[in-house]
Amino acid sequence: MLMTTALLASALAGCSGNGNGNGGGTANAGTVEGGAAANSGASGEAKAIDTSKKVELVWYVLGDGHADSPKIQDQINAMLEKDINATIKLNFTTWNDWQTKYNLLLTSGEKVDMVFASTWADYYKFADQGAFKELDGLLPTYMPETWKAVPKQDWEEATVGGKIYAVPSTYPEYTPDGLVYREDWRKELNVPEIKDLDSIEAYLDAVKTQKKVTPINGKAWNEVFTLFKAYHGYEQIGGDSGVIVAKSYDTPRDIINYAETPEFEQFVKRMKTWSQKGFWTSDTLSSQKEAGDALKAGTGGAYWRNAPGAGGFIVDAEKANKGTDYAYFPFTRFQGYAMPTLSVNNAMAVPKSSKNAERSLMALEKIRTDSRYFDLLTYGIQDTHYTLSDDGKIAISPPKGKEGDKNFKAYSITSWGWRVTSLAKEQQAGGWTEFPALMDEFKAESKPNIFAPIIMDYKPVKSQQAAVNQVIQQYGMPLMMGLVPDVDKALETYRKQLKAAGVEQVLAYVQEQANAYFDEKGIQ
Repeated sequence: MLMTTALLASALAGCSGNGNGNGGGTANAGTVEGGAAANSGASGEAKAIDTSKKVELVWYVLGDGHADSPKIQDQINAMLEKDINATIKLNFTTWNDWQTKYNLLLTSGEKVDMVFASTWADYYKFADQGAFKELDGLLPTYMPETWKAVPKQDWEEATVGGKIYAVPSTYPEYTPDGLVYREDWRKELNVPEIKDLDSIEAYLDAVKTQKKVTPINGKAWNEVFTLFKAYHGYEQIGGDSGVIVAKSYDTPRDIINYAETPEFEQFVKRMKTWSQKGFWTSDTLSSQKEAGDALKAGTGGAYWRNAPGAGGFIVDAEKANKGTDYAYFPFTRFQGYAMPTLSVNNAMAVPKSSKNAERSLMALEKIRTDSRYFDLLTYGIQDTHYTLSDDGKIAISPPKGKEGDKNFKAYSITSWGWRVTSLAKEQQAGGWTEFPALMDEFKAESKPNIFAPIIMDYKPVKSQQAAVNQVIQQYGMPLMMGLVPDVDKALETYRKQLKAAGVEQVLAYVQEQANAYFDEKGIQ
């Protein structure tokens, strides 16, 4: 559960600072001229569009609505009724137990015409199981502008079994893991610039010994686990595959149990020294404290964030603590490449139960191509929820005149599924000034994600996977955090327990699924 939570947190953490997500793909592959060229699998002849019958479209997005959502829905519907003779009933799952609710929406047969879809909401699994309608034959007719504008790579990432099942957002993002730290402290303590594992250790050691502050003060698992994977270039496959990883990006078919590697042995021994030095507390695995809260309060020195989340955090922290200076070290610098989020990390799909797929796609086309629709659903009502900057490019909230209004509530819903860069009016990473340069760095070393789209439901090894995850939690996590008295004995026990739990069967299953995907895509 903790492993899954960590991975989901990585996915979700990008939402902080106007970013989001977990995964990758070639989001900057360039626009394809003509959707048919983008995907030759489109089938069916163009149909005459009949909008004579008024329809109500039932849409669902994840998360919570806003108090003014009904007002915004009324304004949207007034335009939709005029343009395509339809209205939308926009529903929200809320974030409370959203996974269960989402699963029911797609399996109960409830009539739903559009739903938010994402890799972190099991898009590939649901598409493979037939929960969504095939869109290949519909897109050229009912979303012609989107069909032409979406990059070829994005349509390929939305393709499962040769069919397109979702309309991906067109909003390239990079969300690699990394560390936020106090740059002013680093300079004050005369620590070398952070650029590798040794300089990270030097900084943490100086914070502990000279500042007398616990460097990662709270939950430190994300910091250590993501650091381990990135430092050795290991890549997770198809989501939560536990200790099973691809050994490197360049050898994707070389799939291993990392717990059996000498690299893992060296790493856990080093983490034992970090633990002994007091880089985190002995109760870190059970702690409910956020290391970011301590970093912001001056009682901590580092915090795990993905890149957009780091930007949002830094903007807030520097605003709250005038005169402080924070910086960010992305773990991409260990291996020299970055993967953008998959386009279907945020997307919209038509459930199989929909009776109005065509009109629903037409409505989505309006939202993605007409700023009136886009701005309303994304930012709310102008001068009520936001005002535009002088150049009209940024939606500023609170709006002018409400900056000090304690009762003001910014408009925010899960609008990620229809985001389009050309219409977006927000600054990524909370407006962090260093983020554009970081994005340029990522784009210059970009590689498509060839691992996240691999579909795995683990059914053939369900019991073994559950047992392996229990072993990871019971033996692996304390070992990685240096919270065991004897590393050699703990490592031996961990490896034995993994084998007893069935890790070899899980490895064989992941290898089989990965090879099938790589064969299909021609990846060596």
